[in-house]
Amino acid sequence: MRILAVVVIVCGMFVNVNAARAESPWIGVHFMVYTDKMLDQLAEQLPALSKRGVTHLILEINYHFAYKSHPELAPTNGITVVGAKKFADTARAHHIEIIPQINCLGHQSWKQNNAALLKHYPQFDETPGAYPDNKDIYCRSWCPQHPEVNRVVFALIDELIDAFEAKAFHVGMDEVFLIASEHCERCRGGDPAALFAKAVNDLHGHIVGKRGVQMLMWGDRLLDAEQTGYGKWEASGNGTAPAIDRIPKDIVLCDWHYEKRDRYPSLAVFLDKGFRVWPAGWKKPEAAEAFAAAARGCQNPRLLGYLCTTWGAVEIPNLADWPALLRPIEKIIAP
Repeated sequence: MRILAVVVIVCGMFVNVNAARAESPWIGVHFMVYTDKMLDQLAEQLPALSKRGVTHLILEINYHFAYKSHPELAPTNGITVVGAKKFADTARAHHIEIIPQINCLGHQSWKQNNAALLKHYPQFDETPGAYPDNKDIYCRSWCPQHPEVNRVVFALIDELIDAFEAKAFHVGMDEVFLIASEHCERCRGGDPAALFAKAVNDLHGHIVGKRGVQMLMWGDRLLDAEQTGYGKWEASGNGTAPAIDRIPKDIVLCDWHYEKRDRYPSLAVFLDKGFRVWPAGWKKPEAAEAFAAAARGCQNPRLLGYLCTTWGAVEIPNLADWPALLRPIEKIIAP
């Protein structure tokens, strides 16, 4: 078969189509795991997932690990170093890369409950003393300017990188609504974009600069909701979007959208800025399929493939046969 190198203009970029198809796509699954037992159950699905074409698993662990550096943050029945290594070894045997995750900056509470970091270090809260029982807010954030927060968080990140022998780490950072808060003595009156960029750059300096591994994050806070037409969940309406020009371009941006659209302008926004982009969908097969098709249509070598998020919508035993995973995979790896 003859191979022709063709240059086209798509998604606002000049792209060599032959180069765009040279590397195998990243087919990923994002899953929240809490215990060694869950890892064992997920390990049973690895042969089938690999057969379907899955190449990466993002394991969102957060504070569900037996942290040695900060045992006060460890649960009684969290993931152990032994469990992590066992799972990582099994995944590698099936040619699947493990990317551990701690959701950083935002998502430090859920409903009335604060996550472990703010429970044990309430001084890290971006809104200390405000919103009793977390009423009238979505999720709490930590203060990106607190002088001690990075020391604690970086130690947790190091433990997960080491336990899973990971080559990449996902820092989350989606849906950050509490930033530059009037309730924070350090951030009050600050520029949300500058504060968000500081948090990203601090994490990048440690993960990429010190540890030498790839950094990934959700991309929604780097999109302007008004300019892109996305809502305030999929894009920022609170001033963080200009941070896109203040962070390193070697970060992989996971661009999540869960509804079917005629177009996905975020793809062009991120590609035009020079980032690698990993499009992510969720539980609606038709929406996931449409987003995957739009991404594949861009024919850009910096569009990595497709990432399937789960968020409790599928049980582990059903994961490998989940239509919301299989249908977009067909669009990405179809000949």
